[in-house]
Amino acid sequence: MRVAAIQMNSGPDVAANLELAGRLLAEAAGDACVLAVLPENFALMPERGKDKARYAENPGDGPIQAFLSDTAAKHGLWIISGSMPLVSPAIGEDRVYGACPVFDAQGEQQALYRKIHLFDVDLVDKQESYRESSSMYPGNDVITVDTPIGRVGLTICYDLRFPEMFRRLVDGGATAFTVPAAFTATTGKAHWHTLLRARAIENLAYVIAPGQYGLHPDDRATFGHSLICDPWGRILAEQAEGNCVVAADIDPELPVRLRSEFPALANRRLV
Repeated sequence: MRVAAIQMNSGPDVAANLELAGRLLAEAAGDACVLAVLPENFALMPERGKDKARYAENPGDGPIQAFLSDTAAKHGLWIISGSMPLVSPAIGEDRVYGACPVFDAQGEQQALYRKIHLFDVDLVDKQESYRESSSMYPGNDVITVDTPIGRVGLTICYDLRFPEMFRRLVDGGATAFTVPAAFTATTGKAHWHTLLRARAIENLAYVIAPGQYGLHPDDRATFGHSLICDPWGRILAEQAEGNCVVAADIDPELPVRLRSEFPALANRRLV
């Protein structure tokens, strides 16, 4: 089965971002992909984090979610939507969830993941500081979803650095992970490939990791290098930069076979 990681350079114009995402999703469908994954913040990379609240939607309602549903149905394509701002009655109006709705090939929502780990980091040597918690609220639930390529474990960006989350997803039956991201250029150069391949190898699972690339309105530089990795840690497809579709054929039975032949997960003693 063929899958796609959608790489983008999103900005503050939601309509322009959706138009670009639509063209790339159509390209993925035309390449016989059955599932496509958008990057983190695909619909909006604002000048300020708090601007996300202006475009936040209620669950199941709003133009961004309507676009995702309509596009999935139009192309008969499963879409894992990276992340978008979603409101919740439980939190203040100036903070949002980074949410990843999943739509099936009929345009029906099948899952919703809210980003658990927020990027609150100071890169002293680079004079970079990030506080996602100032404009976002963390989710709590680990989410898997059954798709045509098997059971997929949903994560977003900074989640990648927390291997215990991926083990929870594996224990929930995941044979593939999605890691939509807006990795900084600094941390991406240092860790992106290593962490993605490690999550694939240690869990014997596919990893589909679409990213943002280039410069954005908040002066953030993102790393790009969207890729698809197999359960043995081999990179099947990768693109460093550019608005593009990174596609590869995967075998949904390979994780099952490898876990039988190389039973590292069954040999765990500390759980």
